[in-house]
Parts: sequence; C-alpha cells; structure tokens
Amino acid sequence: MIHLKGVSKTYQPNIKALQNISLNVKPGEFVSIVGQSGSGKSTLAKMLFAEERPTKGEVVIGEWDISKIKQADVPTLRRQIGVVFQDFKLLPRKTAAENIAFALEVAGEHSARMKEIVGHVLKIVGLEEKANRYPRQLSGGEQQRVSIARSLVHRPKLIIADEPTGNLDAIHAQEIIHLLKKINEFGTTVVLVTHDRDIVNGLKKRVVTLQNGEIASDVARGKYVLS
Repeated sequence: MIHLKGVSKTYQPNIKALQNISLNVKPGEFVSIVGQSGSGKSTLAKMLFAEERPTKGEVVIGEWDISKIKQADVPTLRRQIGVVFQDFKLLPRKTAAENIAFALEVAGEHSARMKEIVGHVLKIVGLEEKANRYPRQLSGGEQQRVSIARSLVHRPKLIIADEPTGNLDAIHAQEIIHLLKKINEFGTTVVLVTHDRDIVNGLKKRVVTLQNGEIASDVARGKYVLS
C-alpha cells in the first residue's frame, strides 16, 4: 500500500525535514506516526497525498510514484486517498450534506448517485439527522465527523488523518478515534499523524516515531514513549 525508500526532504535554505526514511505500510494496517513538533511527521503526511515531493528517494502509494507523478494526475490520486485535517476545512455556507456532496460534484458524479453516497457516509459517521445543519450549528467533533464522511465518498483504500483530534476535547477526540478504528475494520488502511500520547497508547496499534526527521522506532503494538 505505502512504500517509502530512502526518502529525504530538504527545504530552503538548508532545513532537513526528513532524512533517509524507509517505511512500508501493508493494506489494512492502522499506523500512528508520532513525534514532537518539528520531527517531520506533517511533512511525511503531506508526501502521502502529494502536497510535497521528496528531495531524494521514492514514495509509492499503491501504483502511484509520488516522486514522479504528473501534476495533472494528482486529483485522480487524491480521489483514491481520504484526507482528514485538524481544522476540518468545511465550507461555512454549505450544510453538512452539501459539504460532502461538493467533493462528488468536483469529480463530476451524477446527482442521483451523489444523494445515495452522501446518505451512506452520513450514516457511517452517525450524522444522518444533522445533514442539513451548517458547520456553525455543529460541535467540533461533529464537524470533524463531516470531514471524515467527506473523505469516504470515493471509497478510498487509504485514509490519512493529520492531527484530526488537535482541535477537540478528550471526549470528542475519542469519538473520532473510534470512528477511524471502525473505518479501519472495514479494511481501509489508516495512517494517523498525531502528537497525542494518550490516544496512541490507547490504540495498541503499530507506532512509528519520528525524531529529527528520522525514524527513531517502529513498533508493531507500541507506545509513544518520547518525552
């Protein structure tokens, strides 16, 4: 599913965000990428959905080589990857259902099929009764669930969640993690990028720890142990 080989990323003038990263993630895995601020975890996440390209090495997602992908092919790649962000990125003048549908409109989906998909993903995230509410009428946790629903519309094989609980309290954060685990149980690969020690330790899943742009540890059922 995900193959990184000798990946480095350097920003100008000479800031080394990642150094010689090699990592493999199998289909259906749930992997947490952890590390302190500046460890390189967000840069790694951005590479997985082609927002950043490696300075050196190979990043392969499925059949796509991110280091060589044409810009015109990036939208097609991103329709195969669901991405969830910390700040939700919802359109304030669209309802929950309309925010989800917008991702389908951009892809040229037919209206009848669009309605069916939107209803399905709203059911998965438990927001059927709040489909017509605007983001301002939803709690932070509900807004993030809308964001997750939107990420599911193209039935992606991979979900990348970049600090998805960063703006949420502990209760809503646990709801989001439970939802990501549920999606993973459907067979979707999940890569969770987070700094939240309690969430990572509670998952009891694979943990990859970054430190100074390098992999400090990679443990199958690990914990976030760095201070």
